Amino acid sequence: MEIFLLPLLAVAFLTLPIVHVLRKRKSPKQAKKAFIFNLCSFFAVLALSIILPIGGLIGAEAGETVTNTINNSVGLGYLAAAISTGLGSIGCGIAVAAAAPAAIGAVAEEPESFSKALIFVALGEGVALYGFLISFMILNKL
Repeated sequence: MEIFLLPLLAVAFLTLPIVHVLRKRKSPKQAKKAFIFNLCSFFAVLALSIILPIGGLIGAEAGETVTNTINNSVGLGYLAAAISTGLGSIGCGIAVAAAAPAAIGAVAEEPESFSKALIFVALGEGVALYGFLISFMILNKL
């Protein structure tokens, strides 16, 4: 039961500023500011929840410390691989979303510019490949 409550609480805390802003009918600028503040505080608490258990291993017994440290480092390695792939894919999506419509418009007006347009779109897709490559290198080290 607890496994379902934690994600539900996280979603509830992330949507609280939106509900508050909608009830008070504030301006979109104030709503954006409240949402960004809540998102930053959420990730700060998330980072602290990852860092503090690792720091608590110093006072544990020697054999237990090594085992827990190995488990934590492997878990953080998987987390790093997932973040590098995820952020690389998000960056690729943003880059292609900006470059592809411009490339289509340029090719429609001047068909000779197809190779130049293709290069700009491919550069945006390269960001996802770099993220995947980094995550592959991280997973090989685990």
